[in-house]
Amino acid sequence: MEPAGQGEGQEPLVDRRISVSAAFEGSEEIALARDLARCFLTEVQARHGLPVSQRAMGMVQLVVSEMVTNARKYAPGPCLLTLEVNEGTVEVTVWDSDTTLPAVGAMDPSRVGQHGLEIVMAVCKSFCVHREPVGKRITAAIELADDPG
Repeated sequence: MEPAGQGEGQEPLVDRRISVSAAFEGSEEIALARDLARCFLTEVQARHGLPVSQRAMGMVQLVVSEMVTNARKYAPGPCLLTLEVNEGTVEVTVWDSDTTLPAVGAMDPSRVGQHGLEIVMAVCKSFCVHREPVGKRITAAIELADDPG
C-alpha cells in the first residue's frame, strides 16, 4: 500500500502543511471565498492524495461562507481567510479588524437570522477565538474524511 501523496502525479506530503490565504474586502467576494475553499480542497485531494469527503467539501464551504460573511458584516476593512490542512483536518481561519469577540445568542426559535456562529460550532471538530494586537482571529477545524479512524 502506498502512503498518501505517493501516487502517480501526486506530490508527497513530508512534514509540511498545505495552505492557501486570500484577503476579501467586499461582501460580493463571499462567493469567491467559497470558490477558493472548493478549489483548495479539490487540489488537496487530486495533487496530494488526501481524502476529502463530499460532506467535508460542503461543510468547509459553509463554514467559510459564514465566517467571511460575519467578518465583512461586523468589521471595517478587509478580512483574511486562511485554509490549512493539518493532520486530517482543514483549519479555516478568518482574521478581521474588529476587537469584539463573537457570542452565541440565547436560544430563541423566533429569531430570524444570526445563527451563523451556532452553525459553525455545530459542524466543526474544534472552534477557537484569539484576540490579536489588532482585531481577532477565529479558527474552526473540520475533519476531511467521513471516518477519520
